[in-house]
Amino acid sequence: MNKLNILVKRYAFILLLPLAAGCNMFGMEMQKKYDYNPKTLDPNINISARQFLENRSYTSTTNLSDTVFKWMRKGLEYAEIDLAAYEKQGMTFIFLHNDAVRVWDAKAKKVTAGMWVDFPIITLKPGTNEILTSRPASRWEDYPKEDVRNYFLYLMLQGNYNFNNIRLTPVEAQTMLPPGTLATKASGLGLLNDFKGFDQEGKMSLRIINNDDLAPIEINKKTKNRSGGYVTTNAIVHVYGNTVYPFRVE
Repeated sequence: MNKLNILVKRYAFILLLPLAAGCNMFGMEMQKKYDYNPKTLDPNINISARQFLENRSYTSTTNLSDTVFKWMRKGLEYAEIDLAAYEKQGMTFIFLHNDAVRVWDAKAKKVTAGMWVDFPIITLKPGTNEILTSRPASRWEDYPKEDVRNYFLYLMLQGNYNFNNIRLTPVEAQTMLPPGTLATKASGLGLLNDFKGFDQEGKMSLRIINNDDLAPIEINKKTKNRSGGYVTTNAIVHVYGNTVYPFRVE
């Protein structure tokens, strides 16, 4: 063993020695027991799901910087979805953090991640599914309005789904997307799910990944939530920061 290795090993031993010896080195006794008392934060936010969305989408005199739902709201406006839909009782809403829509690289001045990259705008060779051109979307208007509208309908679940009734095994939830809805082939979404794009039963699969206190809720065995369990005055809200694929997988 060379001199350098000997010095490294001795130095590592010196660093680890206090951990092995406890605090007795400094005249204090090693702590033998720590009573951990976990506390659950109140999930009730005391506003409607619509207010939650509006409060954190655009800047105003009372909101100078919290715009994490800005691109979700822009998509809803383009799709002409009345925000009153987020006042309906007995629902679960999937909210999209800006990163789930588009991640902007300021240095490269382009979108580098999010659904605008995962569902690129494409052109196909006439009469085939062969892609001739493909590029990330740069605005919601790059997509057909019907696709955007159906996408957001898929993110509206009928019924309350939260940590109390989502299990380790998938739970199927019915969304507001009508069964049999097909995505157009204007984007890569139309080539997914056997060229259907959307779940043909209009259903979403939800499951908890593990049984830890901070267990994430996974959609369609693919996307984990960024935060979740918000209890509004009319619905449950879960927030996602990555692309949500609008169909179940086996």
